[in-house]
Formats: sequence, C-alpha cells, structure tokens
Amino acid sequence: MPEHPDLSAKNTADFDLNDWLAYIEALHPKDIEMGLGRVNQVKDRLNLKINFPIITVAGTNGKGSTCAMLESIYHAAGYSVASYSSPHLLRYSERIRVASEEISDVDLILAFQAIEAARQDIQLTYFEYGTLAAMWHFCAAKVDIAILEVGLGGRLDAVNVFEPSCAIVTSVDLDHMDFLGNTRELIGAEKAGVFRKGISAICGELNPPQSLVDSAQKIGAALKLIDRDFRFELQENDWCFRSDNYLLDSIPMPALMGDFQLYNASCVIAAIVDLQDKLPLREEAIEKGLLSVRLHGRYQYLSSKPDVILDVAHNPHAAKSLASNLKNTSTSGKTFAVFAMLADKDIAGVVNAIADEVDEWYVSGISHIRGAAGVQIKEMILSELPGASIRLFHDVANAYAEACIDANENDRIIILGSFFTVAEVMRALQTATLKNGINKNGAR
Repeated sequence: MPEHPDLSAKNTADFDLNDWLAYIEALHPKDIEMGLGRVNQVKDRLNLKINFPIITVAGTNGKGSTCAMLESIYHAAGYSVASYSSPHLLRYSERIRVASEEISDVDLILAFQAIEAARQDIQLTYFEYGTLAAMWHFCAAKVDIAILEVGLGGRLDAVNVFEPSCAIVTSVDLDHMDFLGNTRELIGAEKAGVFRKGISAICGELNPPQSLVDSAQKIGAALKLIDRDFRFELQENDWCFRSDNYLLDSIPMPALMGDFQLYNASCVIAAIVDLQDKLPLREEAIEKGLLSVRLHGRYQYLSSKPDVILDVAHNPHAAKSLASNLKNTSTSGKTFAVFAMLADKDIAGVVNAIADEVDEWYVSGISHIRGAAGVQIKEMILSELPGASIRLFHDVANAYAEACIDANENDRIIILGSFFTVAEVMRALQTATLKNGINKNGAR
C-alpha cells in the first residue's frame, strides 16, 4: 500500500482523496470542538455567494430520514437539490450530494483545496472542514436549495454558521451528553440554536422541552409544533397532513419503515409549505418523493430467508423505534442481534430498549478508537439481562457471518448499535469476504 505524503508539510498539491481525508482528520487535536468562531472566520474568507434557500435539520434522531425525504421530494419536483449529511457509511462522498448524486473525487478535492487556501493557520476539525467544503461545492454547482444536517446539537455546530430559510428539530432526547448537557431541557436549548428570528422553526417532538419553546419565543422565531400547529392523521391505507392553512389528503406512506416516520414526514411537509413562495412544487412531487426515498442503514431490509435488516440505532430513543418496527413486523422464528457500540454511548439503555425483540446476541467490538470492547458489551448485556444468550466474536463481520450460518429461513438478523457496526457489515458484503458460503445478499 503506498505511503501518504508527509501530511505535516502541508504539501497538498499531489494529494489524492485518501491523502486529503487523512490530512484533514489530523489537522485538529480534537474530533469535536464546539464553537463557531473559527468556522465563521474561514467562511468569511471564502466569500461564498449563497443565492439559494437552506433548510437546516437538527434532532437527536430522525435527522437523516427528514433530510432524505426533503431531498427526494425537491428532486422529484425538478429542483437541483444539495444535501449534506453525516456520518457516512462506506465513502466520504456519501455526505455531499447534488441532484441525488454523490460528489466526485475531483470535485471533492477542489473543495478541500479551496478550504485549505482560505483557512491559512486556522485549525478546523474534520467535520468543520467538510461542512465548509460541502457549502463551497454547492455554491459552485449553483443549486436551487441546500438541505443541511446538523452534526451535533445545533447552536455550536458548524452547520449553524449558514443562515437557514427554515429550521427543523425532529426530536429531543438524551445523547452526546458530554457536549450538550445531561437533561432534555439543556439539550433542547442547544438544538433550538438553529432557529432564527422571523424564520419558520418546525419541531416534530411531541413533548418538546420548555427550553426549546422559550428559546424560539425569545428570539422571535415562527415556532410550529406538531400536534399544535400541524399534525398527521392515519387513514386506512394512507395518511393526511393538516395545518391551519393547508390540507394534503391521501398521502402514500413513506418508503422508509416505521410509523414514527410520519412525524418526520409531517415536519418535511410543514417546511415545504412554508417555502412554497421560494420553491413552489406540486403535491405530486410530495407523493413521488415519499415513495422513492431511500436511506441506507435505517431499518434497511437487505434480504429474506432469513430476513437481514440494518439499523444504525445507537441511543435508547432510536432503539425504541427499532424495537417498534421489529414488533410490528414479527417473525415466526428467532431474532439474532449482531451488536456493537461505541464506548461513550448508553449501551445499557439500548440493550433494554431492544431486549424484548432479541433472542440471541452476537456481540463484538468495533474497529474504532471509541469502540467498546466486545467483552465490555457482553458484561453490560448480562448485567441488564441475566441469562441472556450471548456469543462473543472478534469483529462485526465474523459475528454477522456466524449469525447467517446459525439462522434458519424463518429467523431474522438485525445489525445495530452504530454507524460503524452497519458499515462493517456493508463493507464485508461489498468485498465478498464473508465465508461459509454466504452470498453477497447475506442469505445462506
């Protein structure tokens, strides 16, 4: 394998994409440093010409689904849609898309070069560098709209240096507590930081923290709460959206699985209605976009006999949604959980949230500096579920391979716990390295 250039020398002229990614990862001593000062300085130096509306999406869970629906609907309406999301599963380019296409290596390198020239001696984190590169590319591509997913929190996230035309908070629950606070009130205030005076502030949380409501009112944001200002109603085979000034009936169910997706879809339609004067679209685009939306790793059904499902659920709130999906699509056989998590996540909370739907645990560590050891996860499961059936493996790919061997055609396998867990299985499938006669779809 060829060695990377001397990354410390800043001689980036001959960097390929892998060199660039290694370089920007090493630039800052911390993975995460909250604050907007450094990002704002570089943004000002870039002198970006942002002539398009921005929808900013924050939330503990549901951000990815909400962004994917918005992207799909505006694309179906014929607009040039930019989308920025994180993290990625297999390729960094997944994070930056225009017209539903991932950014090319050439364009990504051009964007990184632009950020490098502008930042000079300012240290940027990996996420900050990538966020600025994404927006530079969107400006160069002259898109019609950009959908930006907040990485962490909201108020101090790099995405928040860009002024939205509409801001969405999908949900508020406990996650990233070292950075955002250890209560829903503290976290709600951080997520409300994406709101702006006079701009639609849409919230899909049924029981929003008072701090979020107070923050919106204090700055004069046009706060719209689900079940107060807009709502959805389930019908026999479809659903409808209602607000004070808009009704959309007989909407097809989103292609993304789970009744909770209707909360996300309702936030999406509320945002679309509010932006009709800037980006008008017909109701047919909403229907087409919801039917065609795809999102890897969110209750993603891979194959049958046995059923194989990928879900990046990495906190109790997301695990409860996953458990609901599993319960609503019950199987006549067993459920095998291929399970690995990061050490700084609420492992016990996820275990308890999903426990009733799991028969066998196939546990491993994750190949990441923050990954919990498989032994640690096993001990945590046993402390919460004494007598649980657990097998320990060296890595996620081996755990998945063994689950495929052990599962019968009436069983199902769920891969969960982290983006890294899902990515390791996807990578193994992609490179066809699984043993014991398992094909690329994961079936025996």
